[in-house]
Amino acid sequence: MTPARRWPVISALGVIQILTWGSSFYLLSVLAAPMSKDTGWPLGWVIGGLSLGLLVAGLVSPRVGAFIGEHGGRPVLAFAAVVLALGLGVLGLAPNLPTYLVGWLLVGLGMGTGLYDPAFATLGRLYGAEARPAITTLTLWGGFASTVCWPLSAFLIERVGWRGTCLAYAGLHLAVTLPLVLLVIPHPPAHGPARSEGPVSAVRLDARERRAFLLMAGVLTLGGTVMAMVSVHLITLLQARGVALTSAVAYGALIGPSQVGARIVEMAGKGRHHPLWTLTAAMVLVAIGVAMLAAGLPVVGLSLVLYGAGNGIYSIARGTVPLALFGPERYAPLVGRLARPGLVAQALAPSLGAVVLTQAGADATYALLTVLALANVALAVSLWRVR
Repeated sequence: MTPARRWPVISALGVIQILTWGSSFYLLSVLAAPMSKDTGWPLGWVIGGLSLGLLVAGLVSPRVGAFIGEHGGRPVLAFAAVVLALGLGVLGLAPNLPTYLVGWLLVGLGMGTGLYDPAFATLGRLYGAEARPAITTLTLWGGFASTVCWPLSAFLIERVGWRGTCLAYAGLHLAVTLPLVLLVIPHPPAHGPARSEGPVSAVRLDARERRAFLLMAGVLTLGGTVMAMVSVHLITLLQARGVALTSAVAYGALIGPSQVGARIVEMAGKGRHHPLWTLTAAMVLVAIGVAMLAAGLPVVGLSLVLYGAGNGIYSIARGTVPLALFGPERYAPLVGRLARPGLVAQALAPSLGAVVLTQAGADATYALLTVLALANVALAVSLWRVR
């Protein structure tokens, strides 16, 4: 398929990613407080729904990747749209906390079948070794999820309340996401005759590839931990250093544009460098940004711009490094396997951060983040030795 013919597919997946991220991972950023206030449910339990969903997503990811390797991503993404609509419907109609948590089990299933990793696997199955530019472009679309959906959620809450907002997102998945999948995402090409007999899910790795796989899984685990801790606790950490609430919020708003800007720079490179350069640069930028915050340097804005830029291209490296290391034939099932540790880490990291904050304070939390970020730089560098 020529690059010109890929644009409808990538654009459709981009819209799908915006709605999927906005109605799942980013949903509680705006809805958690109104939910808790309206229902009386403890805020910790309300936010815990997302952790539950991420755990479900991590559990199903390996099977999702294996299925996409065999059958392509079209049926998986269609299933994600339906189950997200169902889960959001349950959230919007939930009469009690247990039902609300059941809704997050369904939303988590939708996340595991509809977020970046299944989308990356879909592109890898469609375009093989030439999927890298498509993956990079897709992350640029995904970078606008919070930019689009946070204001949309706030607008809907004012008009129809948090329950109506959940139901509205459910309707968008049925009216927009599902038709885009069915009408625009093509069936994958047949596996070539050179492929060995047996299912794609039966992936075999030699000793060098196993080391590379474990190192990449470590990168995703530590990366997911740092990202989730910063996302949830950033405002509290900045306030602990004497930054006023309004200023902390303004500083936090720098992360999104920095992510998108860094992805644009990566796109401009047009894949001339090995994806491991992208991964290494991402980990170095995140480590520098976090270390500058931990050191208390009077450059909070610059620190968060560097952190955001690293986080932005980290999303690209998640999709492109496995493609370069393991090849297109095994890409989908391996991406599914690699997704699990990162998603589980994102589910558990906010609670870890809360424990460290309350028991040891902000300085210890900053130190922990710095150690994790520096360890990830070491893992990324180690990948060069086994590429």
